[in-house]
Amino acid sequence: MKESIIHMWDVHEIVLHAKNTYDNPYTDVTVWAELKGPGFDKRVYGFWDGEDTWRIRVTATAPGAWTYTTGSSVPDAGLAGISGGCFALEWTEDEKNANVCRRGIIRATENGHAMEYADGTPYIMVGDTWWALASYRYPWVEDEEERPVGPDMSVKDMARHRISQGYNTVGTIVAFPTWANDGKPATIWLNDEHNTYVRGAWASCSVEDWINNGDAPCRDMHNEGGRPFFFPGKIKGYEDVVPDYDRINPEYFKVLDKKVQWLNDHGITVFMEALRRDSSKTWKYYYNWPMVYTRYIQYLFARYQASNILFSPIHFDGKLQTIDSREFNEPINLMVDLYGQPPFGTLFGTNAPGSTKTAYGGPEEQHWKTFDQTGNWRDHQYHWLLTDIFNDENPVPAINGEPYYSGHISILRNGDGQNTDRTLLFGNVESVEDHLNCRSSYWGSVLNGAFAGLLAGFEAGWSGNVEPEETPWKIWDTMTFPASYMVQYVRDFLLSEGKRYQELIPDDELVSPNFQGPASGWRGWISCAATKKRDLIMGYSEKDSPRVHVRGLRPYDTYELSWYDPAVGKWLEEKKEIESDAFGEVYCGDYPSKFDWAWKLKKLNTDLPIDKNLDQIAAGNDKNEKNVQGGLSQLKHVYIQTDSMD
Repeated sequence: MKESIIHMWDVHEIVLHAKNTYDNPYTDVTVWAELKGPGFDKRVYGFWDGEDTWRIRVTATAPGAWTYTTGSSVPDAGLAGISGGCFALEWTEDEKNANVCRRGIIRATENGHAMEYADGTPYIMVGDTWWALASYRYPWVEDEEERPVGPDMSVKDMARHRISQGYNTVGTIVAFPTWANDGKPATIWLNDEHNTYVRGAWASCSVEDWINNGDAPCRDMHNEGGRPFFFPGKIKGYEDVVPDYDRINPEYFKVLDKKVQWLNDHGITVFMEALRRDSSKTWKYYYNWPMVYTRYIQYLFARYQASNILFSPIHFDGKLQTIDSREFNEPINLMVDLYGQPPFGTLFGTNAPGSTKTAYGGPEEQHWKTFDQTGNWRDHQYHWLLTDIFNDENPVPAINGEPYYSGHISILRNGDGQNTDRTLLFGNVESVEDHLNCRSSYWGSVLNGAFAGLLAGFEAGWSGNVEPEETPWKIWDTMTFPASYMVQYVRDFLLSEGKRYQELIPDDELVSPNFQGPASGWRGWISCAATKKRDLIMGYSEKDSPRVHVRGLRPYDTYELSWYDPAVGKWLEEKKEIESDAFGEVYCGDYPSKFDWAWKLKKLNTDLPIDKNLDQIAAGNDKNEKNVQGGLSQLKHVYIQTDSMD
């Protein structure tokens, strides 16, 4: 570090230049720094950055004096035994308000159910899936000129627009190493004993054409620095398709460095996934598994460990064209065993179909995962998986990493789980129905336990559409999709009571009835969460839901009912006071309109009221009229008939 005075949570580099030369610096040399500061004494690993240069990226987690001494796995006077230090200052509150990433690397809250910045400020993910961020599809520019929405937008312009819509996170898959528009189809597999897929890529065409055309061309995923690994590879006959995973290309990652740093400098956290699963069999069966993968994810983490990121070792969005999810535990566990837990506290989670809890297992199978998520199954029957995560005996924060994508396809599983009982639904970004589906997925996820937030997505954005044949939408079109404005409202709703959302416990059964309509879909279900004392209840009702009837409350407590419109992010001005009845139930009445609504019940009284008018328990009775039968004589009488077997 050249600076003698630094700020907390900024990225600082210890730059080293080797005296010796190495055939393959990526595989042959490991460097590190023994870093010490206030309350901190850890080894921090570095990475090779081309030619004779190694870098160790560090950050200061507390104000005060920091020192380091470097080491390496080989005797090299340029890499080992170099010492230095600096003094770290804390940012002012105004400076933190200007850039929320100055509040520190994101961590779990004390109860394990939500996330916060290192200074305790709540972090609720409002994210967008920019999976192709590292590629040319999200173009980098050196200047700060602001360009309007359209094909001339740079990644900076896209980020500025998302920031104006309340986003604080983007997600990326760092590398698609076998993908290129090389004249070969998007899907290639080998006739070997493992049925190895070389790639199962997104095609350079519309989604519908991609689904129907097995020979559709593959998308390019290079950037200005080339591709992530060098060629030729080691798989006979595919040396120009599958690279050499033992020879990394730092120039590719230097482009991503600039994007990550700029995003962090403007308050955007990067959810960074190492690899999409479709090339995983080439890693396992044709290279030195698990070390080839351990080395790669460690390289990535060393490169970005001091940045404001959430790290994911694999984008495992489905058991298709891939090794099993649990097979990834071997190289990821090995990374933790060899290099230790993240030195600055970065959270580790990952993408999975359904739930990461079920996909990767518990502590007996993995010891790397520090946050959970759901994804890819996108309708309300899968929100319960987040409640299952919430109720785990070792709770970690959870997100929905891929809820319903506006305009994209969704698979509805209608009953018995067979392929014949599934429906492929195509979205429509301009449709009110599509927007309702989005909101159902966003709000249902959060109120079932995704208190760390959402990584939403939009057709053409997740896939990085920029080429003419990639229709009907392009990346820049997603900036103004109606649903893209709605994601932030979930966070605004949760924060309406400050940090109290962190006390919520998902419990849809507090509402009775809490659903009607089909299990697979986005209509008719109610999601609900409440504090342990049930003095705060927050809920969301999809379109066509039953009226809100909350049970399990203390009789005669008074609640304030507030309605929130999730389409526009506005509270209704009119609030209503409701007293729970003798059975501890509250009836909220009709919805303000026929669409979906979020709602909140906040207890107003602090005493413990008792209703001593014990004779007046019949609803609708005149309070001056004594009715010893409790009004039962006024009810409609129905008698159960004797069943007949005839």
